Amino acid sequence: MTAIMRPLSNTAAFVPGQPRRPDNVTFYGVISEATAKCDKTGDTLRLALDVLLVGERGPAGKTDQADLDYFVAVTGPGQSILDKKPFHVQIRVPPGEKRAGVTDHIEEVIPLAGHAIADLGVAIGFQQSPEVVDFYKHFRGR
Repeated sequence: MTAIMRPLSNTAAFVPGQPRRPDNVTFYGVISEATAKCDKTGDTLRLALDVLLVGERGPAGKTDQADLDYFVAVTGPGQSILDKKPFHVQIRVPPGEKRAGVTDHIEEVIPLAGHAIADLGVAIGFQQSPEVVDFYKHFRGR
């Protein structure tokens, strides 16, 4: 099963050195959807994943590029993390436009290590800094 972790499906980037407030957001990021295809071969699983990410210019956005970091984790029984890998995307937002999106295609080979496929899951979310977590605690709705 593939799941976008809703608490980690949004992120924000800020003007460096400025307070973490909505008016200092350069870009918002959203993980919009993800589709996965799995093929088992022996004791390995080949995962092909397409992740749709959207970058939206914030009030302080002066550039045309959002740099976003997210992760894909393979989970086992009890939601234990068996493997977690970071990924980086750049989303170019054309001048005069507010948002743009990209589909990031990922292929991974995952050793099953004795686990049944039914026991595995894929979790996707933005890698959040403590500042972003604090921002969303105080400024909800984005």
